[in-house]
Amino acid sequence: MNHLPKGSQLLSEHTITMNIPSLFRLLPLSAVLLTACTVTQPPVGTGSANSPLWNARQQQLQNLGHYQTRGSFAYLTDEKKVYARFFWQQYTADNYKLLLLSPLGTTELELLVQPNMIQLTDNKGKKYFSDNPEELIYQLTHMNIPLDNLKNWIIGLPGNAESFQLDEKFLLKSVTDDEKGEVWHVTYQGYDISTVPALPNLLELTQGKNRIKLKMDNWTTQE
Repeated sequence: MNHLPKGSQLLSEHTITMNIPSLFRLLPLSAVLLTACTVTQPPVGTGSANSPLWNARQQQLQNLGHYQTRGSFAYLTDEKKVYARFFWQQYTADNYKLLLLSPLGTTELELLVQPNMIQLTDNKGKKYFSDNPEELIYQLTHMNIPLDNLKNWIIGLPGNAESFQLDEKFLLKSVTDDEKGEVWHVTYQGYDISTVPALPNLLELTQGKNRIKLKMDNWTTQE
């Protein structure tokens, strides 16, 4: 078993060198394009972050002990376009799993994050280990995905970001996060109000020329 200390060269349990372009086979096929979805609740109006209603909603979301969602994923830059299906399962704040799947349903990438282990398995079954999941995915795929913040953003929490906007029903409309010299903008384009609490079903993240689009087909939650 090999590990990747932060800032060091990536190591796998099979090899020390790798061909990054051959690792990731997810192609921009029309079968997995993000299509228009039924937006149950588009964010409208403006709500105050000082309201007790927002504090109550934050508490509801923070109390979600276990949740999972699946849907469509797109990563778009001038040089790179990746479309895939995704599955996210959160067990605790520091324990989650992310799968990216091909149009045929085969696993292209599996990321397991636990307090004492971060493991990524590629489409050939090779395993890679690190103490930094964001850096691990970037080195293997050249995709910059803010995983630490995404854990909060995906359920409608601003996380550590101090700049955010709410709608009139105290659902998150947008987030601006400046961390480590990278400014991420998150916009919420729809919520599924059939879930309790209401959870996002369409959001977009942008950072420079990087753009990530997530469409959640369904949610399963457990407190």
